[in-house]
Amino acid sequence: MKRPDRLAAFLSLLLATLGVIAQAPAQERYPSRIVKIIVPYSPGGATDIVARILAEQLRQIFNQSIIVENKPGANGIIAIREMVSSRSDGYTLMVGNVTTNAITPVLTPAKVPSYETNVVPVTNVVDIPAFLLVTTNNFNVRSLAELIAYAKQNPGQLRYGSVGAGSYPHYDMAFFAKKAGDLDMIAIHNREGASGVIKDLITGDTQAAFLNVASSAGQIRAGKLRPLAVVNHERLPDYPDVATMQELGYPGVGTIAWQALFAPGGTPKEVLDTLFAACMQALKAPSLLDSFHKQNFNIVPSKSLADARDWLAQEINHWKEITSTVKIESAE
Repeated sequence: MKRPDRLAAFLSLLLATLGVIAQAPAQERYPSRIVKIIVPYSPGGATDIVARILAEQLRQIFNQSIIVENKPGANGIIAIREMVSSRSDGYTLMVGNVTTNAITPVLTPAKVPSYETNVVPVTNVVDIPAFLLVTTNNFNVRSLAELIAYAKQNPGQLRYGSVGAGSYPHYDMAFFAKKAGDLDMIAIHNREGASGVIKDLITGDTQAAFLNVASSAGQIRAGKLRPLAVVNHERLPDYPDVATMQELGYPGVGTIAWQALFAPGGTPKEVLDTLFAACMQALKAPSLLDSFHKQNFNIVPSKSLADARDWLAQEINHWKEITSTVKIESAE
């Protein structure tokens, strides 16, 4: 082949190669557009608070818009279905809790099919102490012993609130009733989440409930709710006179509720790695630490993506045991 022919062939090959490169789509750097975090409850509850505080930190880290969208209902089924039906690309996430992401898959597996492959945990974020509370509206109970005595003296009359049939506050109270002598109490479920349960307590429609500290603190300060016990590893500094459930003789009763970040199954590992690293950075930010500590949240990040998967599997197994021990009506 003559030299000009070889040169022409080389140039032709070069142009063809450049054309292929030009046509190939550029690798998208995650995140390059808006990320949505779904919350399975109405605004104002602990899960919503966690999602919004975390979203703000991720917005700053990614320099990208992070929106929070509330999709309440059916103990998380609506939110989970929306997330798993989205593309597995890291742009639709979910902050869920014990009820939505551990109990619901156990109680209603048909409504969240293939949960363990369709949902992947990115990291645990916080766990949250809870109070066993009573209303102060025409209800003079001032201690756990008095609550038990009232329930025994008035079988079927004491109404307690929960965020839904089969939710962990429902199980917590049912388990407490069993441990306290098979108390006969009536569950009142409010689909509006913690804010709805608080409303029912304030009006006197219900007399007692397990509620997380963050959701109930304002109404405790206002004198509308009274804490009888705290569900936590130890007493809270802001409530030194409120004894723990274990101090009062009921160890293992009540849930220190966790809140975690989830993604659709099949999300690429590099995206999950990016999310995990950003969450670890976010959970060290001074403003986030301050916000969470003010809410009495315990920050409990997972050690790795693998650790998060192992943790969720253990939680699901734990709730399989509890739901087989305490028989209550199924979730929706």
